[in-house]
Amino acid sequence: MASSRPPVVAPNGVVAAAHPLAAVSGLRMLLAGGNAIDAAVAVAASLNVVEPYMSGIGGVGLMMITLADGRRRGLDYASHAPAGARFDLYKDDYRKLTIGPLSPLVPGNCGGWLTALETHGTMDRKTVFGPAIEYAEKGWPVTPKNQAFIEGNLPSMDESGKKNFASHGRAPRVGEIITQPELAATFRAVVEGGKDAFYRGPIASAIASDVQRRGGVLTKEDMAANAPIWVDPISTTYREFEIATLPPPCCGIQYLEALNFLEGFDLAAMGHGSADHVHSLAEAIKIAVADRVHYMVRPDYPVAGLLSKAYAAKRHAEIDMSHARSSRGDRWHRYEDPAAIKAGDPNSLKHEQTTSFSVIDRWGNAVTVTQSLGGGFGSGMCLGGTGVFLNNFCFWFDVDPESPNAIGPNRRVAMCLAPGHIYRGGKIALAIGTPGGYGILQTTTQMMTNWMDFGMNTQEAIDGPRFRAVVPPGEDARMFTDEKPMSSTNGAALMIESRFPAETFAELERRGHRIDKLGDWNAAVGGGQGVSIDPDSGARIGGADPRRDGAAVGH
Repeated sequence: MASSRPPVVAPNGVVAAAHPLAAVSGLRMLLAGGNAIDAAVAVAASLNVVEPYMSGIGGVGLMMITLADGRRRGLDYASHAPAGARFDLYKDDYRKLTIGPLSPLVPGNCGGWLTALETHGTMDRKTVFGPAIEYAEKGWPVTPKNQAFIEGNLPSMDESGKKNFASHGRAPRVGEIITQPELAATFRAVVEGGKDAFYRGPIASAIASDVQRRGGVLTKEDMAANAPIWVDPISTTYREFEIATLPPPCCGIQYLEALNFLEGFDLAAMGHGSADHVHSLAEAIKIAVADRVHYMVRPDYPVAGLLSKAYAAKRHAEIDMSHARSSRGDRWHRYEDPAAIKAGDPNSLKHEQTTSFSVIDRWGNAVTVTQSLGGGFGSGMCLGGTGVFLNNFCFWFDVDPESPNAIGPNRRVAMCLAPGHIYRGGKIALAIGTPGGYGILQTTTQMMTNWMDFGMNTQEAIDGPRFRAVVPPGEDARMFTDEKPMSSTNGAALMIESRFPAETFAELERRGHRIDKLGDWNAAVGGGQGVSIDPDSGARIGGADPRRDGAAVGH
């Protein structure tokens, strides 16, 4: 298929990120002899500056690493709720989860970035934070997408944040230069003092004191308790490939399951963009969603059972190619729609959420990071003179006490961030990720199948028209305990880009899908960034999403 731009093809290394200046930050590390981990930390910090509404040092993230020696490592720094986040603080008003002083998880990104750098990087903090500090101090020019995102989020931003992003009483114009001196000072302190400077020193005190002054519960003790976790990735096979991501509470198991269900179809023979292609993807995704919602954050999450091929065959047989089935939605709720897809029981077979970027270096180290503040500028709070916006990731908790994902002290939330790596013959072949809330898990399925089944290059796989299933109208109503059951029609909605053929839309509607067209390109279906390796030449092939300010650069 025709792509929006050529892929970036380079012999040594490629960085693909959601903003060109951040991608260049990573490239600077590679050109200076650094590896993919060094580059990833430089990109992560720079995105805080030039894409400040999506992610930052006050946010959370997950990192998928494949090392040149073949080791696979996941780093989970998605963190947890503060110790004082009692259910009763939220039960009468779910909006406290979404914005303001009760909405943040303990920030995890600083700890994650530095843990990765200390464990597998080769460069010092001063070097990798250098580009971000430079952009923050000297300034960076606003792009059209920067302008649109900033303007859209000004109403929820506090006065401290507006000092940088609305200094003239309005959103910045395209081309206007923004500086962030307070954030630069915070980064300089981290360079000098490492994790302790952020989590135990004056920065932690300033952030916690300001949150409490505004009525929140985050404490300096919560900050000091931050501890990134190294985890073993989980994986499944799909045709000749193996796909890996982080284990629960990362929700990437959803797309591993979906791929297992899809393996029984010949997607390539269906033709990309056909009604059969879209329908089979949508129905497989709905089943995987039902499982993820049912089992999420439970201590006994049956990963092995859900990823078994016997279980996949059972659920694949439930897909009706002539009819769209109803979904109960992307989030947990009490009501039961008799027509909706149910979670499966893998034990019955005993007898048989944001920004994302990817880097691959000259040695074959590969890193994919998905990191987020949650909503635009997170909690809306820029705290304590630090230039740090705290996340609002408590939004992903529920306020129904019966939910396995209910808000509570020190609880870890079901994490929609889900970076993924694909292997061919045991070697890294594609590193890819996307933002998009729970849509991440659907977009990743589509980008991966574009690449694996249809032979698209990295850029084409990202560009391809996409959809999101499981999108009932007013989906945010999920957090009310008295929400009403969705109808089968709503539960069969497809939010879909308009570049699919007209006959595809007509046939999908005939099968019972409700079509909500998004226009040709829409960030509602994510903003993927990826890098692959040509199996014959070893060339690195990068792609970046035109739905964002995506850019891939190489050397």
